[in-house]
Amino acid sequence: MTHMKELTHTNAKGEARMVDVSDKSETSRVAEAEATVLMKPETLNRVMEGNIGKGDTLAVARVAGIQAAKKTSDLIPLCHPLALSKVTVSFRRDSPEILVIHTLCKVSGKTGVEMEALLAASTAALTIYDMCKAIERGIQITNLRMVSKSGGQSGDWSRS
Repeated sequence: MTHMKELTHTNAKGEARMVDVSDKSETSRVAEAEATVLMKPETLNRVMEGNIGKGDTLAVARVAGIQAAKKTSDLIPLCHPLALSKVTVSFRRDSPEILVIHTLCKVSGKTGVEMEALLAASTAALTIYDMCKAIERGIQITNLRMVSKSGGQSGDWSRS
């Protein structure tokens, strides 16, 4: 049987709690996440060309992702509010029907930015769905996942 780490967001009674980070030192922390959006090649062509009736889909999704990262503590109950120093949202077409959203969040602080990177990726993906649903209802959002993180007591981690 492998040793499991303690859950940080529960107390001894198993009740939810916000982690006390007051004694932690500030370090530079970076997290990267991605989400995949699957759609028909014709729809993705229109997205890449900026030819969706509601406007430039990728520009709107980029802003939505950045905005979401900044609002993470408003949506995820036990997250600390963070003064993010950097948020990027980029897009890569991996095949005729696959769009990958990549996010990066950076902070100098006492807690990590994994949730901010994940929320940015998922919100950008949801925004793409919202802007494209009139022409394709079957769009799928998949593979929301952490790519890497650095900084903090637990050190660096990478999916590779």
